[in-house]
Amino acid sequence: MNDAPNAAPVEITGLSRRFRTKLALDNVSLTVPQGCVFGLLGENGAGKTTLIKHIMGLLVPQSGSIKVFGHEPATDPEAALGRIGYLSEDRDIPRWMRIYELMRYTQGFYPKWDERFAEELLRTFELDPSQKIKTLSLGQTAKTGLLCALAHKPPLVVLDEPSSGLDAVVRRHILHSAIRHVAEEGRTVLFSSHLLDEVERVSDYIAIMHSGKLLLCDRLSAIRDGHRRLIVVFDAPQAQGPPTPGILEWEGKGKEWRALCTQPVSDVRARLATLSGKIVEEAVPSLEEIFLARVGKKFDESEAQAS
Repeated sequence: MNDAPNAAPVEITGLSRRFRTKLALDNVSLTVPQGCVFGLLGENGAGKTTLIKHIMGLLVPQSGSIKVFGHEPATDPEAALGRIGYLSEDRDIPRWMRIYELMRYTQGFYPKWDERFAEELLRTFELDPSQKIKTLSLGQTAKTGLLCALAHKPPLVVLDEPSSGLDAVVRRHILHSAIRHVAEEGRTVLFSSHLLDEVERVSDYIAIMHSGKLLLCDRLSAIRDGHRRLIVVFDAPQAQGPPTPGILEWEGKGKEWRALCTQPVSDVRARLATLSGKIVEEAVPSLEEIFLARVGKKFDESEAQAS
């Protein structure tokens, strides 16, 4: 099971997918680099799970291509999927089994299963191997699924909404456990979430999706560096934020407005001066502010096109 030379864990090019009248993925291209935590961010229905199903070979591309370590998961599943640890959003594991039975069953698929590491994860997650899966809480079920995804030490771990339905304490425990045991060893974690604070806290790279489109994909540090939150004061009250190149979003009333800027502040400052506006405060925005401005703008555009 040899990888293509220098192959990225995931490489997607021009991927599109339509379900009847719904365009679930619209010409998506992205690369997940080796040894990073890659957060796939978007509201419910943005296309995250559909993208992950292509990565897992559960869907065949209608157009475009997807490769996992240089292999096509739908046509060469042994080469691609044997290198992935996967936890689905619905924790689709046999509920009639006991935890130790599930571990033994899963071990049969992965020659590199590490029994000592699996025992360590049992202790870390405080799981009783004799307990039946159908009696587990949501958090315990998620931990059991994560154990099976991690115990063979795959070079790529894919987590689809790993925190879905879980309380904040369990969410943090599960995600940080995955990252500690994977990313710190130079392997790769790809996880999807609609929880912005969770993605911002742990990710090296971010991809933002909306209505099947990829809006933004880069290092988190580069995304934040490419945006600025500005407080702008005008000489006269404004009925709305004036259309200004470099301003993604306006919010406010009267003379004082808040803006999200996507171009060098010096350029925007000069443009605002011609509109009798002055920047009085500048700061780095949160990922939530960037996400809402980007997705809100796309939502407004789609509404306008539909009307």
